[in-house]
Amino acid sequence: MDETFFSSQRWYGAFNSFRTDLQLTDDAIALFALQLKFSIEDIQTVASESLTGGGDDKKCDLLYLDTEQQLAVIAQAYISKKNKNSAPANKAADLNTAVGWLLSREIQDLPQALRGRAVELREAIKDGLVKQVHIWYVHNLPQSKNVQDELRTVSHTARSALESSFAIKDIPIFSEEIGSKRISELYDEAERTINVVDKISITSHDAFEVTGDKWRALMTTVTGAWLHDLYKRYHVNLFSANVRDYLGSRASDSNINNGIKQSAEKAPGDFWVYNNGITALVNDYTVGNKTRSGVKIEIHGISIVNGAQTTGSIGSMDVAPDASIRLPIRLVKTNDSNLVERIVRFNNSQNKVQAADFRSTDSIQTRLRQEFERVPSVDYDGGRRGGASDAMKRRKNLLPSYTVGQALAAFHGDPVTAYDKKTDIWANEGIYLKYFNEKTSARHVIFCFGLLDNISKKRLILLEKQRKDANGLTQQEKSQLEFLNKKGSAYLLVYTISQSLEIVIGRVITNRFEVRYKENYTAEQSSQAWNTIVDIFISLGAQLDGAFSRNRISNEKLRPTVVAFSGIVQSLAGGYRAIFDPFSALVELE
Repeated sequence: MDETFFSSQRWYGAFNSFRTDLQLTDDAIALFALQLKFSIEDIQTVASESLTGGGDDKKCDLLYLDTEQQLAVIAQAYISKKNKNSAPANKAADLNTAVGWLLSREIQDLPQALRGRAVELREAIKDGLVKQVHIWYVHNLPQSKNVQDELRTVSHTARSALESSFAIKDIPIFSEEIGSKRISELYDEAERTINVVDKISITSHDAFEVTGDKWRALMTTVTGAWLHDLYKRYHVNLFSANVRDYLGSRASDSNINNGIKQSAEKAPGDFWVYNNGITALVNDYTVGNKTRSGVKIEIHGISIVNGAQTTGSIGSMDVAPDASIRLPIRLVKTNDSNLVERIVRFNNSQNKVQAADFRSTDSIQTRLRQEFERVPSVDYDGGRRGGASDAMKRRKNLLPSYTVGQALAAFHGDPVTAYDKKTDIWANEGIYLKYFNEKTSARHVIFCFGLLDNISKKRLILLEKQRKDANGLTQQEKSQLEFLNKKGSAYLLVYTISQSLEIVIGRVITNRFEVRYKENYTAEQSSQAWNTIVDIFISLGAQLDGAFSRNRISNEKLRPTVVAFSGIVQSLAGGYRAIFDPFSALVELE
């Protein structure tokens, strides 16, 4: 590889230490771009669920679906080891093939590795849970006109497929070449709190300033038309500071309070008294002299930390709102990153959609963080979601809050929620307290997290082996990968192992929250400890087929299937004792 050229790229240092198990593969650069663009904290789990692997992948390297942000990403990726002027355009053209197979072909014609994910994508589109489709060609070379021309054709292919297969015309399609320059931009944005850095003008009747030790704030009034224009120009980039702590800042309008829009349309003159207004972080602001026409304010950069729903409601109106709509705005300037975090947190503490972000202050998470201080080589935020920048900086030791919740939910009986509704684990009080309660300990979390992590890594190892040699998998490995390619299989396997754990360790478990390792293991040690146990259960994976419907886990037959599976494990336990007993020796009941 031309190290001189690539090391000169601003993002290369971070990428070079990113996902070392996939380093310098096409998969790695696609995942890297995905994490930067959408501030994904747990890229390990996303990799396990979204990479399609080599072999018969129908030119789709990655298929990422996020029904919370209501977006899908279809990606083809390429890594060059030499400095070239552009990436091969034929790989961009390959995305036509990927789009056609994923959106138009009969499901039974799709290869096994794509089938489950394609079903999910199509159902999400039909159910209105996808509002944006991103089609990416990701590579490490300069962008080119030839590639961009090919991607325009891909956009037409995707549009035709959506119209013919789903009768949908209004889903935006973003076909994008993400080359070295664009990755560099995404990397800089991930490191920056305020992504919109333009100079923006406000003309208002008046303004007044309040100052503190480490901050300045300007209070003034803006019109609905001004906010409408701002949103049309910058869309979700306006919410960059919210990526860390505010789940309401999504790349869609479906979560926006419809009542705000109705107020704007039906009672514009009263909008001021109906609405709490906007709080925004800015890099700087200047205030001109007051004249008869008012005062002119110039903002340098902006990120809205409270009022995303108001902004989206006003901004998504088909035409600019009535001229009489006014609302208050507070512009805050500070260089203190800790203060920024608290501003975002406290400005959103009243909003119930924030899920894990504001669980971080409850007594359970506070206790868990204290316990994790005694667990070696682990960084646990206890409910506060980070972002792409945080995840890269703390890649080796981070236990992502959402993945912890998924591991606990699957282990304690609800793999479908773990797979399908990870936000509900934190947002729904009843669900949250099932898995985060007075019996939940840091060492139990490590035990459960290690199990899920081991299973996720199994699929990645098999995918990488298949990518290097399409015929390199043994028949047993092909069967294992076929099982792991089914959507939700990792969470099903966690639940299944939990239900058979008494058989494995040879002891009665009165409360599963009491299970942990005798030694104070790191997360990596926990993952490795599960290795032989997971191998056995994956080898029997075909016996769990009844828990799937259309290649994804389903509640209807889940428990009967797992009960029957436990019976099989019980009947085979004598032959497995040489493997079970060493693992049992590692485990204690608190």
